[in-house]
Amino acid sequence: MKRIALFVLTNLAVLLVLSVALNIIMPLLGIRPEQGGMAPLLVFAAVFGMGGAFISLAMSKWTAKRMVNAQVIEQPRGELETWLVNTVRRQAELAGIGMPEVAVYDSPDVNAFATGMSRNNALVAVSTGLLRSMSRDEAEAVLGHEVSHVANGDMVTLTLIQGVLNTFVIVLSRLVGQFIDRAVFRNEQGHGVGFFVATMVAQVVFGIVASVIVMWFSRQREFRADSGGASLAGRGKMIAALQRLKAAHEPSHLPESLAAFGINSGSGLSRLFMSHPPLDERIAALQRAA
Repeated sequence: MKRIALFVLTNLAVLLVLSVALNIIMPLLGIRPEQGGMAPLLVFAAVFGMGGAFISLAMSKWTAKRMVNAQVIEQPRGELETWLVNTVRRQAELAGIGMPEVAVYDSPDVNAFATGMSRNNALVAVSTGLLRSMSRDEAEAVLGHEVSHVANGDMVTLTLIQGVLNTFVIVLSRLVGQFIDRAVFRNEQGHGVGFFVATMVAQVVFGIVASVIVMWFSRQREFRADSGGASLAGRGKMIAALQRLKAAHEPSHLPESLAAFGINSGSGLSRLFMSHPPLDERIAALQRAA
């Protein structure tokens, strides 16, 4: 429940900040959508909605390292780190992407994640809990899953989807606010209190709907990453890794911005807001494909 609330509230907070910025900037530039200025509103909403999403993506590696205090393996120290780097390098070559940075972060979670601006500029990180709990075969499959996220361009895809949805949320909420301000509060000049209140309420509602859409796309990409992990490491290893995660039965403590690209995100009370499908469904999908 906390994970669901955090994701929704984070996205709503971003949308509210963007909306406030538009309320300040557009009047300063003399742009008033209620006076036929819809095209500039669309442009500004797209710049803010898409721009904010891609700035976040561009900073994702830097942010992720600091969020979980991930230690990038510059020079492998010991056999385990050497195995990690060599495994990711081999899988990256098979997937046709540039060599990602490989990192380890201290956490009891059995988890891993991938992030980065592009297929050739990515980070793959694994938790110490995963390295302690999984066999090499299972860990190899998890690494294949994360490399597949990178190869499939999932970070960019979900960022693009989030940016487009943010753009529509900003525009639609302002249109709703303008309509209520005119039709209900009979305000014919400028924007009254009704506009700002209605816009904020509409933004919350549309923002929640946008979150549901993003999570649906995230779940579909997760099935693809499982299939990619099976191709890179072997279907049996991928199934075994997911079964190990199911046996661990631990909710993930990854920061929300990284959860969609983890191997294990836990489960929420509502399927609509789950970034990952249930493990049973993921295992069954791989078994059917076999």
